[in-house]
Amino acid sequence: MKDSQYATKYALIYSVLVGVVLLTPLFYYTVYMKNIYAIQNKLLLKEKAFLVVNAMQNFDANEEYFEYPRFNTFDSGLYDEQFQPVFTLIKKPIEYFKDGYHLDGNDAFLIMKLPTERYFGSSYLVVHNTISYATVYEKVFMILLSILVLVFILSVYFLKTFAKPFKKLNKQLDNFIKDSMHEINTPLSIINVNIDLYNRKYEQNKYFLRMKAAAKVLSNIYNDMDYLIKYEQLAYHKEDISLAEFIQERIDYFSEVAAMKNVMINTCIDGDAIVYMNIKELQRLVDNNLSNAIKYSHENAKIDINLYVQKSKCYLAFQDYGVGIKDVEKIFSRYYRENTEKGGFGIGLNIVGSIIKKEGIELQLRSKPGEGSLFLYIFPPQILK
Repeated sequence: MKDSQYATKYALIYSVLVGVVLLTPLFYYTVYMKNIYAIQNKLLLKEKAFLVVNAMQNFDANEEYFEYPRFNTFDSGLYDEQFQPVFTLIKKPIEYFKDGYHLDGNDAFLIMKLPTERYFGSSYLVVHNTISYATVYEKVFMILLSILVLVFILSVYFLKTFAKPFKKLNKQLDNFIKDSMHEINTPLSIINVNIDLYNRKYEQNKYFLRMKAAAKVLSNIYNDMDYLIKYEQLAYHKEDISLAEFIQERIDYFSEVAAMKNVMINTCIDGDAIVYMNIKELQRLVDNNLSNAIKYSHENAKIDINLYVQKSKCYLAFQDYGVGIKDVEKIFSRYYRENTEKGGFGIGLNIVGSIIKKEGIELQLRSKPGEGSLFLYIFPPQILK
């Protein structure tokens, strides 16, 4: 993950957490603001009620008719003692009559008791309007949004600032590892080439065979580390690969490693399949399974490798009869090693796990401590040719 992506990701997470923490105080602030808004609305309703009462008090009985006050956003009405309308502009039904200010959802009512037989035979004046809290919610939302944006910007800034020395150190470490990998590859290549030249010129020597087997083990570890370093930097191009030929080639490559423990590799290839994959990724999958099967097998044991095609799917199985696995859930975790006596860095199966997840390859794993392990890979039709 790039540094900018890292800072943005964790700044976003931190902003969300801050937003969650702010929900409680903002909730109480919203309730408080709604109460303030309701009080302001109550005062407005009282003001309109006094205007209606004042208009009725100023009415001259000699006039032909009384022009009832009307308002744009408020409606009102006069009701008798039995709560029957004398005259009303209110269309919303009133649940009950009681002096004071009442809220029914978004409807606000102010009910005022009038002196009996004074205002056209009415006993109650009701003023109504629809109250909206949109401005309250908008204000709360803008406060929350402003805080989150500010927290996000500050988080990105501080994360990038704090990460600078670590970025520098990480870059130096990356350069060191890359240089080291290059320096390791050169002597490994020289060792392999010179052993091959020696074996061509002279009779095979068991000591040289052991040296070549050890060099291949180191080469497999080197290839895993090289893959991890370049995984996010390179685009891995795919090509058509004959799985049967490729597996046989990798078995031949590990033959000296197997010979060190006198492990016999049995193969059963029933048909062939052309897979559309990157050859380096396929090599990591096959090499790590072969290497582990040999590593965790007992002396003078055997390994079974089966390849077959069935119902548009290709099945590749690696079966060993060695130490087995105690916790199959953890073995794909990076740097996890169940058996530290066997060496390695715990990165091989982690790489395999990332490859099969990327390609949609299904894995069925069965293992029992002391009896061995079976890794069955099922290649889906979409990567078969």
